[in-house]
Amino acid sequence: MAVSLREFCAECDSLLRPERFSDYCPNGLQVEGRSRIGKIVSGVTACGELIERAAAAGADALLVHHGYFWKGESPVIKGYRKQRIAALLKHDLSLVAFHLPLDVHEEFGNNVQLARRLGLRIEGDIHRHDGFPLVLRGRLAEPLGLEAFEARLAETLGQAPLAIRGGDHAVESIAWCTGAAQGYIEQAAVAGVDAYLSGEISEQTVHAARESGLHYLAAGHHATERYGVRALGGHLAECFGIRHEFIDVPNPA
Repeated sequence: MAVSLREFCAECDSLLRPERFSDYCPNGLQVEGRSRIGKIVSGVTACGELIERAAAAGADALLVHHGYFWKGESPVIKGYRKQRIAALLKHDLSLVAFHLPLDVHEEFGNNVQLARRLGLRIEGDIHRHDGFPLVLRGRLAEPLGLEAFEARLAETLGQAPLAIRGGDHAVESIAWCTGAAQGYIEQAAVAGVDAYLSGEISEQTVHAARESGLHYLAAGHHATERYGVRALGGHLAECFGIRHEFIDVPNPA
């Protein structure tokens, strides 16, 4: 079975509706490859290793969360940027990327997918972007000590989080946002949750957590954002009757 690149991209756009977002990069088709897709490879970031492994796996298109052409970066294509695009063109491999539309999607979004794996019941949100819930709020089925919640994160994500203790209280109510979302810790403190979870941490995040009485856990930008693109790739493969493979290129950040 195979689907046209045009039909594949149209379905992605229909599901994620990127036109609704003011994003930091273009969403959708970023580099055009062959016109028919029989297999897609999904991954977090379109790095050189992922491109080569996707090509070796027989992919016709690469579906990622972190693609190219970010606002604020140099538009000059040289060095590793040239090497990545040259590899895509050499292998006639399409690159399709979705950033914020994938973060906030109600079914395939990174935040929703992470919540399902951690056993978090979603109750609402504490911050919206373009009108869509970006930082979610919810709770565990039963309270856990901070160390026990750290252990759950480590077991689920395959790496230990960096935890900042904000008191002696247990963890039950949580706010979270995958990726580089440490800047929303103040909204989490105002919301009165027990803990805030994101992917990355900054120097000032430590002091904000301690002085707000809020546990903070940085679980890894890459680690927290593996699940949305994987779920989307699986859905698209089922929709079109094509093959799908998720390839993880480990990244400790």
